[in-house]
Amino acid sequence: MTETTASVGFSVIWIVLLVALMYFMMIRPQRKEQKRITAMLNDMEVGDSIVTTGGFYGVIIDMTDEDVIVEFGNNKNCRIPMRKQSIAEVEKADQASA
Repeated sequence: MTETTASVGFSVIWIVLLVALMYFMMIRPQRKEQKRITAMLNDMEVGDSIVTTGGFYGVIIDMTDEDVIVEFGNNKNCRIPMRKQSIAEVEKADQASA
């Protein structure tokens, strides 16, 4: 085997290792986080406490497939429809009361 063949083989192995490293460091964690967020949004129910991506705290009072109506504040008059994707955290109603 000549030096050029060995160096080409080593270069191919090096590129494959870099691609594998990039997958495990970047793409796989992003997919895992997306699955977690999707599961969180699918498990939401009326009465759950939420935090929006803007940092507002509220309680879900109604839901559709794409949107939720969230009640903000203690006066029960501030009800805002918003997309489910704008919810950052969900605390189940039974956990909030405990």
